[in-house]
Amino acid sequence: QIGAETPDLDSPEQFLRFFNAIQEMLREDLILSYHDRGDGGLISTLAEMAFAGRKGISVMLDLALASTQSPSPLNILFTEELGAVIEIDKNTLSAVMSVLTKYNVSDITQLIGSTTSDDTLSVSLNNQTIYSQSLSTLNRAWSELTYQMQAQRDNPDCAQEEYDALLKPNSGILIEPSYEPEAAFHIASGERPKMAIFREQGINGQNEMGFAFDRVGFEAIDVHMTDLLTGRSNLEDFAGLVACGGFSYGDVLGAGSGWAKSILYNDKLKDMFQAFFERNNSFTLGVCNGCQMISQLKELIPGAAYWPQFKRNRSEQFEARYANVEVLNSPSLFFKDMQGSLLPIPVAHGEGRADFSVTGDLDLCIEQGLVSARYIDPSGGPAHSYPYNPNGSPEGATAFSSSDGRATIMMPHPERLFRAVQMSYRPKDQFTGESGPWMKMFQNAAEYADSV
Repeated sequence: QIGAETPDLDSPEQFLRFFNAIQEMLREDLILSYHDRGDGGLISTLAEMAFAGRKGISVMLDLALASTQSPSPLNILFTEELGAVIEIDKNTLSAVMSVLTKYNVSDITQLIGSTTSDDTLSVSLNNQTIYSQSLSTLNRAWSELTYQMQAQRDNPDCAQEEYDALLKPNSGILIEPSYEPEAAFHIASGERPKMAIFREQGINGQNEMGFAFDRVGFEAIDVHMTDLLTGRSNLEDFAGLVACGGFSYGDVLGAGSGWAKSILYNDKLKDMFQAFFERNNSFTLGVCNGCQMISQLKELIPGAAYWPQFKRNRSEQFEARYANVEVLNSPSLFFKDMQGSLLPIPVAHGEGRADFSVTGDLDLCIEQGLVSARYIDPSGGPAHSYPYNPNGSPEGATAFSSSDGRATIMMPHPERLFRAVQMSYRPKDQFTGESGPWMKMFQNAAEYADSV
């Protein structure tokens, strides 16, 4: 233990000036990254920033040590008093210092180092290195408790794979669209085709999905199962159908199973859905719970015989994370002109593992080009290990098309990333307008509806 005083706020006035300085630098786009040092001190702050940015850091304590009355570098590295580290472009240093001076906080600001291309966090004092360690070693130490808990609570093989992945190169999120993103943003003129935003008890993704289809020109209409059962709605009135994500019936009968059975065991609904699927100008999308449900209606869908069913994730846990996928060449009308794209996408499911052990045929899906998207690892190849393959699907397969392309099912959520403002991260030169990575998918549906 270093010291025995509890960290506190000595000067609220100084804190307010600091806060206002940070806000102005944010408005002026002068801050590349920021992290408070309150939990673990400076060394933990820098390590976490290095992990997140996948950059080494070379730290020089001379100025920081000179600004305190303590002769010990340990005090600087481990104090949890209020403070923060900001990363800036060196070309903006004078502008940053002007803001700090304006708010009278330049006297509590020190330059402490720079990022590097090395996989190392190093600390020096008086031109001598006093500490140096690889980021992979530090990251594994930082993640060890999580790993130990996961190994006992979850699938131990997945826990080991995620822990071992920290030893391998990782360039982060891949964002490489094969299309022009802004071209995907379009509001159709004239008559707006009707789109059934289909849901059941427990579904929660209908609002985002409805908004996505509305943005590209559809008349998005909320359609609940009870609307079809009572005759208030009929699928013959709709150009397209999208089954949304969530947890129909709490997944107590298996993911999407209760929802699917309520259609398959009702002759009226079964005939209605079969007529809709067989209509040569209709199209269907199933996402997450809707993917699980639509996959169980494949006997009614032309060209869907080889689709799998979806079972519990290999990790044995609900997976909510940002994943990378590659869009493959397939008949799917939704992925027209998107093949080859490497894109981020949110996933949120507990039973997303494509299972061909009882039904479907993976080899034929691959042979006939019916796999529309697959999870990829940081190298861009198909993801076989956790967490890059979050559910354990073979070959990373996570989206499937019918042979004529009119029906597509996928576990990830494109509706949660169809606008640029929904992206948690993007390079400054990508997706600078309204469109996000998956707007193109919804626009493709609009173009198809306009053409039939």
